[in-house]
Amino acid sequence: MKIDELLNYALDSGASDLHLSVGSKPMVRINGTMHPLNLEIMTKELMESILPQVLSDEQVSKFRKEKEIDFSAKMDGKGRFRVNFFSQLNGIAGVFRTIPDIIKSFEDLGIPPILKDLCLRNRGLILLTGPTGSGKSTTLATMVDHINENRSCHIITIEDPVEYFHSSNSSLINQRELGANTHSFSNALRAALREDPDVILVGEMRDLETTSLSLTAAETGHLVMSTLHTSSAVKAIDRVIDIYPEGQKTQVRSMMSESLVAVIAQKLLPTRDGKGRVPACEVMIATTAIRNLIREDRIYQIPSLMQSGGVEGMQTLDQELQRLLSQGVIDRATAEAVADNPKLFRSNVL
Repeated sequence: MKIDELLNYALDSGASDLHLSVGSKPMVRINGTMHPLNLEIMTKELMESILPQVLSDEQVSKFRKEKEIDFSAKMDGKGRFRVNFFSQLNGIAGVFRTIPDIIKSFEDLGIPPILKDLCLRNRGLILLTGPTGSGKSTTLATMVDHINENRSCHIITIEDPVEYFHSSNSSLINQRELGANTHSFSNALRAALREDPDVILVGEMRDLETTSLSLTAAETGHLVMSTLHTSSAVKAIDRVIDIYPEGQKTQVRSMMSESLVAVIAQKLLPTRDGKGRVPACEVMIATTAIRNLIREDRIYQIPSLMQSGGVEGMQTLDQELQRLLSQGVIDRATAEAVADNPKLFRSNVL
């Protein structure tokens, strides 16, 4: 079986992901739910035959050595995919995630319009947070595209892997991919500070060094955008601070209070009609009051300020769920399942 045939099955079904795993039938994810394809079970021989159809000789060697590999690839006539192969108990497994050729607008994505203004800031740190597959990369691509259309500046992206390709418009864009163009986020970030950037996109703040360099870049007059894997805006702030040793936390809280612009926590939820998914965004803007709470280690009080901060563009997850529910976009069971306070939706208070 050829990978082209499998990708055709996935694309024809409107899937976001194709999963291949030795010992199982090929499966696709459609609107967040996994579905098996009516095809034969993947054998070790089938999976081995697929590797050279997708990976270069160098990538195959790297996979054999490291037991996993993550990269983006363009398949002739099929578009672009984020691809991950890994070793599991039964043999090899692989995931192909479709990457749209067209970068959607804020309106098409359905994300809060305040993000348009936030990404045009000249300096500071913007964090997007949420679980894997929640649309963070897509939202970041839209933000970069908006900057590219509306600012004359130098944008450097550091990604693992590069998913969306950008062409320079009003801005100059240089995209760097881990492995192909740099050895690590921290190396690329350190170099970026000497490359005259205005905007730096860091694919993920994975470790202490990358986080520290990102904060330094935001403090020294650059706009830095990055991602984390937390379930809320408040937990994202806690995550950044918790990366540091105990003796540095006070200093980091001060740095965060000065450099943070906003945190957007995003989830993708199934629509009521079952035909797609919609983003639900929690938005925290670093107002003077919120900066003071971060500096004074009273982060637990931030949600109450977010709840009353609609004028500044803030919203809690539960407020966003109520909006989607009242518009008939999602159903009550979906809202209850992800809400910070499920009782509000059970009791029909909201």
